[in-house]
Amino acid sequence: MNTPTEAFLHDKLHALQAQADAFIAVRRDIHRHPEMGYQEYRTSDLVAEQLSAWAYAVKRGLGGTGVVGQIKKGTGSRSIGIRADMDALPIDEATGLPYASCNVGVMHACGHDGHTAMLLAAAKHIAQDAEFSGTVNLIFQPAEEGLGGAKKMMEDGLFTQFPCDAVFGMHNMPGHPQGQLVFRDGAAMASSDNVTITIEGTGGHGALPHRAADPVVAGSAIVMGLQSIVARNVDPQQVAIITVGAFHAGVANNVIPQTATLRLSVRSLDRDVRVLLEKRITELVHAQAISYGVQAHIDYQRGYPVLVNHIRETDFARQVGVELVGAANVTHQGPALTGSEDFAFMLEEVPGCYLLIGNGDGSGDGHGACMVHNPGYDFNDQNVAVGSAYWSLLVERFLPVQG
Repeated sequence: MNTPTEAFLHDKLHALQAQADAFIAVRRDIHRHPEMGYQEYRTSDLVAEQLSAWAYAVKRGLGGTGVVGQIKKGTGSRSIGIRADMDALPIDEATGLPYASCNVGVMHACGHDGHTAMLLAAAKHIAQDAEFSGTVNLIFQPAEEGLGGAKKMMEDGLFTQFPCDAVFGMHNMPGHPQGQLVFRDGAAMASSDNVTITIEGTGGHGALPHRAADPVVAGSAIVMGLQSIVARNVDPQQVAIITVGAFHAGVANNVIPQTATLRLSVRSLDRDVRVLLEKRITELVHAQAISYGVQAHIDYQRGYPVLVNHIRETDFARQVGVELVGAANVTHQGPALTGSEDFAFMLEEVPGCYLLIGNGDGSGDGHGACMVHNPGYDFNDQNVAVGSAYWSLLVERFLPVQG
């Protein structure tokens, strides 16, 4: 990414750099006071106060702690939605930074503090300096981390109260150079389903296994059998992941337990593959259980769907990125990610695009290269200017003033 001293910089980026320090301070304040999903009271208060000060019409309560700021200019009939997430993770921070979390066991380890700061910085510029004609809806969403805050906001009437012709979101990504913008049309992030399998056997003495029905052996066979689904049932050119993240059974070496529990994470980048995985997992688990003389109970919880970026909106967002930072700093079609994002729910209802902004690749001082969900992670403050400039330019290009 070219640095702020490079002469080529777009005027919009120059303008947003002038106010970046103030919003870096906001970002660090949010970082120091992280809040878990649906508990973002302080953060949503801060967001609502700032938006109100810039003459946005502010709506609170969607999704519990969600905030929407709306502003209109001109006579344009089109509307755009831009979303930032606000919640933190249950992680003990280990950065040693002066603005490290003061809430024990809670940390902004995914950069949602930065996403919020970028959109707030853009909000100020959009209200005071941007030239556009139409309606801007800024969506500050709670509970992205596994709790489905996007879906909750929608259930509470997000897009009926604030209709959008298109909706956009952005996430930082360590491993990419700072400020680089990464786009992908089509399936961009995986679905994520959670499965709990409870195996009910017959407990007994470890010295008399023939008098028991061992759920540990059955569970072990199920773990191994699950691997064959990806290897033998899914098209090799498709992405499918079945991870057994937990296997709990028993407490003593000479006791065959009564039950065993498996917990799975199931992911795919195709809606049909997602259906296939659920079908085959269910069939295989029950068949293996029968073969070992035990019973299996499956709690299959569908989580986030596949995040599918719309081609037209992604192409538009990509063009804005090239205009802002130059073609050399834009990845036009990045690889799909097997992580998941509840922005996928919004894209099922409204066309749009979810893009990435590089948080750092380890070059230079190495800042920003630490992966998200890590105790040592920190959002790269240099992205406050880049991200907010992108949102501001996107608004102006999506809602142009007619000459």
